[in-house]
Amino acid sequence: MRDPFTPKKKLPHWLRALEIDSAIDTFFFELGQSSGMAWERTILFFRRFHATGWKRPVFELLSESVTLGCAGLIVMLALAIPAFDAVKRDWRAQSDYSVTMLDRYGNEIGKRGVLQEVQFSLDQLPDHLVQAVLATEDRRFFEHFGIDVIGTLRALVENARAGGVVQGGSSITQQLAKNVFLSNERTLDRKIKEAFLALWLEANLTKREILKLYLDRAYMGGGAFGVGAASEFYFGKPVTDLRLEESAMLAGLFKAPTRYAPHINLPAARGRANEVLTNMVQAGFMTEGQVISARRHPATPVSREATPSPDYFLDWVFEEVKRLAPSGQRNLIVRTTIDMRLQRAAELAVESSLRESGDAYGVKQAALVSMDLSGAVRAMVGGRDYGASTFNRATNAQRQPGSSFKPYTYAAALEHGYTPDSVILDAPVSIGNWSPQNYSRRYRGRITMMQGLTHSINTIPVRLSIAFGRQPIAEMAERLGVQTPIRVTRSLPLGTSEVTVLDQATGYAAFASGGFRARPHGVARILTPDGEVIYDFNRANGPPKRVLSEEVARDMVKMMHNVAEHGTGRRALIPGVSVAGKTGTTQAYRDAWFVGYTGDFSTAVWLGNDNYKSTNRLTGGTLPAMTWQKYMRVAEANIEHRPLPGIPLPPPAEDEVPVAEGLPAGGELLGSGRLAPPTEDILDRLEERAKTAEAAAPALKREASAAAPGGTATR
Repeated sequence: MRDPFTPKKKLPHWLRALEIDSAIDTFFFELGQSSGMAWERTILFFRRFHATGWKRPVFELLSESVTLGCAGLIVMLALAIPAFDAVKRDWRAQSDYSVTMLDRYGNEIGKRGVLQEVQFSLDQLPDHLVQAVLATEDRRFFEHFGIDVIGTLRALVENARAGGVVQGGSSITQQLAKNVFLSNERTLDRKIKEAFLALWLEANLTKREILKLYLDRAYMGGGAFGVGAASEFYFGKPVTDLRLEESAMLAGLFKAPTRYAPHINLPAARGRANEVLTNMVQAGFMTEGQVISARRHPATPVSREATPSPDYFLDWVFEEVKRLAPSGQRNLIVRTTIDMRLQRAAELAVESSLRESGDAYGVKQAALVSMDLSGAVRAMVGGRDYGASTFNRATNAQRQPGSSFKPYTYAAALEHGYTPDSVILDAPVSIGNWSPQNYSRRYRGRITMMQGLTHSINTIPVRLSIAFGRQPIAEMAERLGVQTPIRVTRSLPLGTSEVTVLDQATGYAAFASGGFRARPHGVARILTPDGEVIYDFNRANGPPKRVLSEEVARDMVKMMHNVAEHGTGRRALIPGVSVAGKTGTTQAYRDAWFVGYTGDFSTAVWLGNDNYKSTNRLTGGTLPAMTWQKYMRVAEANIEHRPLPGIPLPPPAEDEVPVAEGLPAGGELLGSGRLAPPTEDILDRLEERAKTAEAAAPALKREASAAAPGGTATR
């Protein structure tokens, strides 16, 4: 033992360093030894589970399945996390509202919310109604955990056997999750969110609560939501008084309310009700003898007008009402901005275009928004069939606008000192490794800005963005009313940042009004049942705000009017009306647009596919422009036309569209003597090739002369 009173001898520095090095070596040596022994013990432990022979591939397969399954669950959970944000809001609040919608003239056009006067508890509903719904929509509802695995597998087998979709595999809980939180988009992302939300509903609600919410929230056609409202609409009686045949008819509406709505197609509704009765017998809820009377005496609905309700517009307005209505007010009457004459014209224009040329162009969906220059929405089409899909493509779908975004670039250029006559070089241009090309793959040399917009040249807006930057372009779009956030990228001037159809109609309205920003709205007034006005749009928002100078707005109208008169938008021309606008076509022909305006309306039209599948070379100057023209001929019929800024009114047209019906005398929206869109497209291409050949003819003739003996031309 060292004497504590003897001072410790100080070690030399080199000896101290050796001591530290030795300690480090010892630590890592012992760590390696202990790790090796632990690894050996682990191997010896797991060796007893080693499988040989036929067992080995089985266990290898199970191991890989567990690994891939865990990875898949992690990915699915990551995709579903955004869906759970929806449960944070008061998603039950819709049941607190009872909103009656009126058009701009005061006529009732529909209702939204679960109406209090048709609310019934589950015990008050007829047993045969509940049984009909369960037998048709989800027979194992009270047995599964929100996702019916057996039912899904059975549906897959039946669909594979039939070679198409004949059965749905979604449970009632999944359908409720879709109705309350999601849209009808047919995407994998939506199905994953739907599955997780179904599990959440099962964990937080009882089966009876889920079934009651489903019966109250489902769309039943005719603008009616829930079995209570549907019973009143179709049969004029409370749901508690329904007979078996009437319950079967209502239960048949859940699959396709528009197709089987009895006030639109009574034979189809009765055929579907007969299928529901068969389902009830197969499910064991009733015998064939109990349903035979209902088969022989099918339900007869009360007489209703077969005019469809503007459901996409009503859904959008309902969300607006919930945002604007004072707290505590739930029973409301809303005077909207919609004009039903124009709404019917918009629906007919979209449907006729898709029916006539949709298959030829490979396009399945369309959307249209039309507003006056203040922003009051007069017509809205959010898709081809509300019964098939309630997803509003006019307000919720964000799609690339393509060249229809270029006017924002040109407006920014005008504010930076350019004019419509400013000369820009149309030649190859690159930003880094990105080199955009023109649609025609040709270049015109030095051209004016007006020519660049008229012929939708891609290099011109790109060169402009290089000159003054891309941020002013994004700020211009936002200033004019585009509410979707703009992504500032190299390709922004060519329209690669997604927007909505409503955005485009709003932005273009600022040009037509001479520089004032439109405020898109569908609610003009909100009243109580006693007539008290609790919200008025004009009082709440004041006068419109100027966002462009008169000179810039006038120059933009001049250039966009030239697009319609001499450029890519010629098919949108209306006799006797000044038209301005811009076409838009995105890469791989996924989206086609025409956005245009007159002195009275700004209207945006989009055509494409929900799954982003490429169309058959559909461009904005063909079917979208023609759809726009079909609708706007009706919108501009027999009204006093307002001139566009700086553009005189053309001579009045000789053949006005009758204003009473909003259709030409023959009942068709197509103008007389028009060719089908594919034919016009082919003729346009032939015209372009003829011009190219004509321009190249002198050079070819000179070459032929030089090559011939003696300098003479040969054939």
